[in-house]
Amino acid sequence: MHKKILFILVLFICQNMFAQTEFDHYPVYAPNDLGLTYTKNASTFRIWSPTADAAEIIFYKRGDDSSVIRKTSLLKDKDGCWSVTIEADLAGQFYVFRVQIEKEWSDEVTDPYAKLVGVNGKRAMVADLKQTNPNGWEQDKSPDFSTENRPTDAIIYELHIRDASMHPQSGIKQKGKFAGLAEWGTTNNEGFTTGLSHIKELGATHVHLLPVFDFSSIDESKPGNAHYNWGYDPLNYNCPEGSYSSNPYDGLTRVREMKEMIQAMHQHGLRVIMDVVYNHTAKTIHSNFNQLVPGYYYRHKKTTQPPELHGRDTFSDASGCGNETASEMPMMRKFIIESVVYWAKEYHIDGFRFDLMGIHDIETMNQLSKALHAIKPDIILYGEGWTAGASPIPDSQRALKTNAYKLDRIAVFSDDIRDGIKGSVFNIKAKGFVSNQPGLEEQVKFGVVASCRHEQVHYPVKAYATTPAHVISYCECHDNNTLWDKLMLACADDSEADRTRMQKLANTILLCSQGIPFLHAGTEFLRSKQGVENSYKSSDDINAIDWSLKTSHKELVEYIRSLIRMRKEHPAFRMFQAEQVEKYIRFEEHAEPGTVIFTIDGKAMGDSWKNIWIAFNGSKLEKKLTIPQGSWHSFLPDNNAKAIVHDNITIAAYSAVILYQP
Repeated sequence: MHKKILFILVLFICQNMFAQTEFDHYPVYAPNDLGLTYTKNASTFRIWSPTADAAEIIFYKRGDDSSVIRKTSLLKDKDGCWSVTIEADLAGQFYVFRVQIEKEWSDEVTDPYAKLVGVNGKRAMVADLKQTNPNGWEQDKSPDFSTENRPTDAIIYELHIRDASMHPQSGIKQKGKFAGLAEWGTTNNEGFTTGLSHIKELGATHVHLLPVFDFSSIDESKPGNAHYNWGYDPLNYNCPEGSYSSNPYDGLTRVREMKEMIQAMHQHGLRVIMDVVYNHTAKTIHSNFNQLVPGYYYRHKKTTQPPELHGRDTFSDASGCGNETASEMPMMRKFIIESVVYWAKEYHIDGFRFDLMGIHDIETMNQLSKALHAIKPDIILYGEGWTAGASPIPDSQRALKTNAYKLDRIAVFSDDIRDGIKGSVFNIKAKGFVSNQPGLEEQVKFGVVASCRHEQVHYPVKAYATTPAHVISYCECHDNNTLWDKLMLACADDSEADRTRMQKLANTILLCSQGIPFLHAGTEFLRSKQGVENSYKSSDDINAIDWSLKTSHKELVEYIRSLIRMRKEHPAFRMFQAEQVEKYIRFEEHAEPGTVIFTIDGKAMGDSWKNIWIAFNGSKLEKKLTIPQGSWHSFLPDNNAKAIVHDNITIAAYSAVILYQP
């Protein structure tokens, strides 16, 4: 039998012989020096492979050809490790590992702990990381966004590196690159700011970047090809993606250019959040992890059936991508924590968003949070509190939305406010509160209070947040249709003017709600993906942000900007304790159907607005509402209030009113 097939069969035998409980008996290596430790005089290489009988490292001159320099055996080390020290300056060389298990050699694999890689991430690179630091990097400092380290003071703007610059009207020269998002002063054809300058102008505090680690789906050796992917297919966790650099062949270049981008954002007052995907790997049987330690890093289905040759029946798949990692296993937990700590320290990252966080166990997430907050007390952590499929470990142990109260300073996305505002993402035709769908008032109210307990909110979902900082309030993101496309598909019979008012109302609800607000790039000027719901590998024609829309919707941009400014200036919208939410927000008990009305006690929150009165009208009819007695001022530049007569106000369809008493 061919050796490769025999080795695959050995992998399955190992997986069936060693159930998850058997993996528990593997030794745990405690030090944090796995991978490469480089100096000019010597380099030490160390891998963890407790079931291996032998291990070797192969050096190459390049990262993408057959230019073997030499092969060197690794020696058995403590706690399941293999290591070798080579006394020479190896800078510029590339290397891979392989191990022998049951007399069969594994694939050549990239060092799972690699910090530098060559083209397409096939081989790790030896070099001094200090060479990647831009001028002034040691003085780079994260800008302040909160005087009290409160996550609810953040305003997050979600963005894909390539989307920001590829459109002809972006005004950005280095299109699709880290360097493009570092350019300052860029404009569209009519002179309106774009890219980094636009984000700063809008008022966001944090830029959430879709995956920028090295992912699998883009062929970096063909930069002229218009390949596109969101990047949720992890290849090398501790290296930047090469297609976003000017030279993917040189491991130093991608690191330096990503640091330069972060440095530029920090210099202009913006923090950087990194979207990370530790819940699965792009490859399964042939992943870097699985080739070195078969089966250990993944969860498996409980089955008595013999596995197929390709192994798809043995791996659990809560990610929907062919596998799910076992974060509860000590060495996987150790890898995840060390990885995020590395990004926070080496790249000055200010926050992390965890893809399908519901796959990870709570203990890992809390240990991770403790480690990161020790480095950066005001770091922001959040994730998706759900999975894409069933997982073998109990729900009570996983970082699901319903377990938000068990998580230490980690927020979850609120799909409750999302679907309440615009309608279910799983039904294109489903309308939401802002598009005249009856019966969603309580769901919107649940979003207003950031999923905290409130005696006036009668929503069937149990309150899962014990602080507003437990919740990311959003109504759209890269997944599913953009808000504008959703409104066009669900409200095809409504006029464009009405749908524009719906979009304004949706973002008004979002920015007037408690929790941490999260905006999808382009929502401020009706961004569309031409009705493509899952654009993860669609062309730039679909995904690129059309910056000409900023010109045609400049009034809407200014409207959103004013709401962001309001939120930043008024602490009443940024409560940080659940007790404050329940005590200082009061809903109108007998509000008309299609409306949500509430007051905020601003004085109690130290706000310059003593009292705040807010009304959302999601119906297609204008409403005549009664306001509390007293003298009120209107905040919104376009307040949609036709008249205020004594204690009455008329509010237009699909609109909001924000009144305040100074």
